[in-house]
Amino acid sequence: MRYYSLSRQSDVVDFRAATVAGQAPDGGLYFPETIPQFPAGFVEQLPRLEAAEVAFTVLQPYVGSTIPEAELQRICAETVSFPFPVVQVTERINALELFHGPTLAFKDVGARFMSRCLGYFSRHETRPVTVLVATSGDTGGAVASGFLGVPGVEVVILYPSGRVSPVQEQQLTALGQNIKALEVSGNFDDCQRLVKQAFRDAELMARLRLTSANSINVARWLPQQVYYCYGVAQTLASTGQPPVVAVPSGNFGNLCAGLLANVSGLPVAHFIAACNANAAVPAYLASGQYAAQPAVPTLSNAMDVGDPSNFGRILELFRHEHPVIRELLTGYSVSDTETSATIRRVHTQTGYLLDPHGAVAFFALEDYLRQHPETTGLFLETAHPVKFPAAVEPATGQPVPVPTELQELMQRPKRNMLLEPEYEALRAYLLTTA
Repeated sequence: MRYYSLSRQSDVVDFRAATVAGQAPDGGLYFPETIPQFPAGFVEQLPRLEAAEVAFTVLQPYVGSTIPEAELQRICAETVSFPFPVVQVTERINALELFHGPTLAFKDVGARFMSRCLGYFSRHETRPVTVLVATSGDTGGAVASGFLGVPGVEVVILYPSGRVSPVQEQQLTALGQNIKALEVSGNFDDCQRLVKQAFRDAELMARLRLTSANSINVARWLPQQVYYCYGVAQTLASTGQPPVVAVPSGNFGNLCAGLLANVSGLPVAHFIAACNANAAVPAYLASGQYAAQPAVPTLSNAMDVGDPSNFGRILELFRHEHPVIRELLTGYSVSDTETSATIRRVHTQTGYLLDPHGAVAFFALEDYLRQHPETTGLFLETAHPVKFPAAVEPATGQPVPVPTELQELMQRPKRNMLLEPEYEALRAYLLTTA
């Protein structure tokens, strides 16, 4: 498999080069030259396949010969070594729970896969790789956990001050070792802008081996296809029909991975882009015109992205054909008031506890199903509710119990540094410490 830049000003590269670089030299995102189709019989066999076998089958065409098959099988097995259950919430709505990994968030899958691929690619290097990543919430913790202690890899995480939850902040600031956290006085778009500027800085790139662990990196983005396979397989086994899938959407890497799996042959009846007040993509779906918006803070903070970089990959996947995209994808913008009310109502009526991102997806899915009574739905519950006490506890009137695996981490001191949202400040930091 070869990858080209969406800006089309850089050379075509293999999976190894795309992973190590993170972003193309011209600033574009890497995209596969061809979209592989799942093997004959794969979808029918899904309910009977082991999770690691599914992951290997999906990802091997994208990796190609850059990683030996036995090594890739090991990487896949370690990546998906925790459960991905489908849980019934209402008669027609199920949750695909993606928070059973080490940092209680769906991004554990991509971070674990990428860290192991990068570790393999860096095993004979004399110079360390510096992973530079911006986070709006869960990416930072997943990356910190996935790369903790990986030889030859240093990690620098940028996060917006006051706009991640206490658990999220603790997961990315309290580990130490090769993990460094920068608290940026701004929003996620500021963090992402700084990271993009670093990758466009030719002098900096010549002095440091920089790569990114955001979903702009193909090794972070592509593995997210696998849990759509798990969710659809479980749904087909129980209902016999492909589900409508609602995805909480911020930077749009997750939804793009689901759409990619669908183009490869995974049966999905329809997709829903469930957004909060940051609704650039729902506006595009309604009008056919895309315009970035300033990011605004919401209860579902990991989705507070005004200019989602991965939406460019969705446009590329469907050749920028708005009618085709709109046929497969419906957009929703859900307010904080609707989010809180959904958490409260679903908990009262069913006993199921949503996190705010899952609540956005549930609300959108419920509305869509009312208009399409012949369908059933699956929404992605992307993070454990304990990560969002400011949103969940007022809605339910009850504290969220802290899982045992988090209790010790929450007692550790934070290790972070304040940073102004100016590129020269980041550049000076990287040159002196990374």
